[in-house]
Amino acid sequence: MITWKEVINFTVKGNPKPDRRVEKSEAEWRKVLSPDQFRITRKKGTEAPHSGALCSIHEAGKYKCVCCGTPLFDSTIKFESGTGWPSFTQPVKDNAIKYEKDSSFGMIRVEVMCNTCDAHLGHVFPDGPEPSGLRYCVNSESMELDPQAIEDKNED
Repeated sequence: MITWKEVINFTVKGNPKPDRRVEKSEAEWRKVLSPDQFRITRKKGTEAPHSGALCSIHEAGKYKCVCCGTPLFDSTIKFESGTGWPSFTQPVKDNAIKYEKDSSFGMIRVEVMCNTCDAHLGHVFPDGPEPSGLRYCVNSESMELDPQAIEDKNED
C-alpha cells in the first residue's frame, strides 16, 4: 500500500518504472482523444466539479487510462469524497501512477499521471480514508471504466 511518505519520495527521488511506455506526438493524441480528453490529459486541464460522467458511477470494474488503456484504479477502492471528482485510495499497482510536484495556482500539490503515457489524471492528497489516508482526485475525462476487467492483486 502506497503511503503519503512514499508519494513525496516519488516526487523527489523518481517514480517507479512502468511496465511499458506509450509515446505519441501531439497530432497523434489529437486524433484518438476528444477535445476535452486532450485538454485534460495532454495539457493538464481539469473538468468542472460534479460534471464528470464517472463521478456517480459505482459499477464494478477497472478504471483505465483513456489515452493508453493502462489499468489505474479498481472500483473497490473508489469512494465519495464530496469534492466533485472521482476519488480513490490506491492505484491498482504501485507503478501505475507517476507523481510530480505541482506548484501551479500558488499552491503546492502532487500531480498524478499515467505512468505509461504521462496523461494528466489529477492530484493526490493526504486527506483520504484509512488505511492509506490518500485521496486520488481524478478527472473523469482521463479514465474509462472497464466493467469486464478482472481485479488484479497488487504484489507488494
